[in-house]
Amino acid sequence: MAIQRWDPFREAISLRDAMNSLFQESFIRPSSFGAQDDPLALPIDVSESEDGFVVKASLPGVKPEDLQVSVRGDTLSIRGETSAEEEKQGERWHVRERRSGTFQRSVTLSDPVDASRAESSYEHGVLTLRLPKAEAAKPQQIKIGGAARPQVDRQPAKT
Repeated sequence: MAIQRWDPFREAISLRDAMNSLFQESFIRPSSFGAQDDPLALPIDVSESEDGFVVKASLPGVKPEDLQVSVRGDTLSIRGETSAEEEKQGERWHVRERRSGTFQRSVTLSDPVDASRAESSYEHGVLTLRLPKAEAAKPQQIKIGGAARPQVDRQPAKT
């Protein structure tokens, strides 16, 4: 039998691994509560340029007429609804993971947008929104004038 040096951190690391697996394999996952509020229910990409934002949302199987997109100030909201396939007589499901029902996703952008100039397209299940920034949010250049420097009285103070 070989003698091993005792490492006090070995037990702490194994305890951490045990706690991680307990949370990962638990019966109730945090994402199962309120699946409508789950950010993974509607994955989006948001990119920003100097002029505005481009938002892409993956919405496979959703019809464009079942979507509602709204902007209020700097908050973008996407709502929609999907319907489930009707079960047929004598049909048994082995796996049924596709969601049905209503979904919503709101994201706060770093600047307000001009919704009146927004553009959208929907192709192959991907919604693309082009949201220009509001004029007040765009960076403005301020010219530096050549104003004369104020003169300072450099005479010693009389005491």
